[in-house]
Amino acid sequence: MAKFLNTSGTTYHLEELIKKSSDRLILISPYLKLNERIKELLEDKNRLKIDIRIVYGKSDLQPEEINWLKNLTFIRTSFCKNLHAKCYMNENECIITSLNLYEFSQINNNEMGILIARDADNQLYSDAYEEAQRIIRISEEVRMSVDKVNEMSTTSENKEYGKITIAKLASQLGMKTPELSAKMIENGYLQEIAGELRLTQLGSEKGGEEKRGKFGIFTIWHKNFNFW
Repeated sequence: MAKFLNTSGTTYHLEELIKKSSDRLILISPYLKLNERIKELLEDKNRLKIDIRIVYGKSDLQPEEINWLKNLTFIRTSFCKNLHAKCYMNENECIITSLNLYEFSQINNNEMGILIARDADNQLYSDAYEEAQRIIRISEEVRMSVDKVNEMSTTSENKEYGKITIAKLASQLGMKTPELSAKMIENGYLQEIAGELRLTQLGSEKGGEEKRGKFGIFTIWHKNFNFW
């Protein structure tokens, strides 16, 4: 029988689902911004040569995150247009949920979902697996475009009079990207809309700009940006 999950339960069982995978792992999420814990788990599974498929549709992936994925041989990443489903599964379990694989959502949003065990609900699991495979088939693999994306991002930054991505700004300020994003939200420079971090009027006045790339919306800021 399927098990109901609240926000904390969904996060917990998602990590357990990844940890328990021994053959295959499918992660389907419109918005994709991996936290450090999920990255550690995926890196471990990559070392064990587990077949991992990640499908996303509206993520604001930064070049640094794309390059992280690029170095993981057994993770294949695909882009699916008009994706809204959130489904995570290994060879024995499946989670269908409102939770995006997006670090801000995992910390700040109220989510729910269901956990399906293959042994207890074989038909339900099979139906979810077949639909996940269909989504994978209609998706466009993006691993080969990583270098091009990185090159385009660098070119864009150079043209914007010294403006840089939030990830690079965080590194420059000695902060982690999630920490800087949270501080910008706290100060009113960014706001979360439908799982994406969007620029506010105050952020625009502070010199921030929104850009749209192949992988979604991202913001750029002056290299000398500070909160004080």
